[in-house]
Amino acid sequence: MDSEWRDLDLIDLLSERHLYLRRIAEKKWNDNSNIYLANSEWFILARVYKKQPTIAHVAKQVDISRQATHKFIKQLQAKGLVEVFNVENNKKHKYLRLTKFGEECYEKNMSLKAELENKIMEHIGEDNVKKIKSVLQMDWGI
Repeated sequence: MDSEWRDLDLIDLLSERHLYLRRIAEKKWNDNSNIYLANSEWFILARVYKKQPTIAHVAKQVDISRQATHKFIKQLQAKGLVEVFNVENNKKHKYLRLTKFGEECYEKNMSLKAELENKIMEHIGEDNVKKIKSVLQMDWGI
């Protein structure tokens, strides 16, 4: 695998690693759960976890169309993971909240991702993982 990524520029390398890790995380979830969740659904759950954002706010944050965001939210509702509520004194806006089951699923997935991160640490070292996180959290001036 490393040889096929050797000649990639930074942007493509980050993208390939991200997609690779997302596939592994998705497989871990699917192997441990009977509820399938797409990456876009996970992105939405991450924006809603421990918050009550409006649907419009979530749509802007996940960078998918409003129409697609609504579709994914309906799927999450059907799976019993999110609830949709009207914003008080505003008929147009609605906000989201994870159900208890939604929080449990999100936290279980966080645990699975932590296991994956630990496996990465075993191979590349804790210091390197900390450095990667630090670099990714920096202001890159772009």
